[in-house]
Amino acid sequence: MNGLTLQVIHPAFQNLKRNGRLLHLVAAALIAAHAIAHFNGPDPNLLYLGCLLLIAADIVILVFAVRNALTELPKVNLFFRIIEIIFIAGIGAEMIIKQQYWMGSLHLIMGIAYIYLLYCERTVAREERISIHHTGITVPALPESRFYIWSQIKKIDADYSSITVNTSQEKSYRFPLKQNLQFEELDQIHEFCRHYLGAAG
Repeated sequence: MNGLTLQVIHPAFQNLKRNGRLLHLVAAALIAAHAIAHFNGPDPNLLYLGCLLLIAADIVILVFAVRNALTELPKVNLFFRIIEIIFIAGIGAEMIIKQQYWMGSLHLIMGIAYIYLLYCERTVAREERISIHHTGITVPALPESRFYIWSQIKKIDADYSSITVNTSQEKSYRFPLKQNLQFEELDQIHEFCRHYLGAAG
């Protein structure tokens, strides 16, 4: 009896995918606003200004050219998220140096939030699946997937289009499947349940 990995639709992952575009636009707006403020300052550096505007424009192009960058171009999405972190945190550090403590701190907090977002997006890009194997079950979650050994599993309900895992800690995970199960896959899940839970699943 081999392990089984199933692609699922995780509601939290789907929300992150949908909101990822908006968060790119927020980052582009922040960078563009900082560029305008820099231009209106006493001694604007044109090279720095050009870099800010170019990055903001690139992010906007990414948002409108690729509808779902996180799944269609995950590496490109993560690359731009790293650039956003560098620029937002850099703007915050520059503001603090200029003694604009409130706005600088706000930008640094946003930079930290974008680091957390990057961490979550890396998880989304590779782990929207449930894995059933001899040691236990891996369930997708944010910020990290969760692993439960069989003694922590209370029940598994599976049909051709969805799977539900109930744990002994009274947690329940229900996921629609991206692709309907084959009869052999459903039978394999039932076999795991018979072997480790003493039930058909």
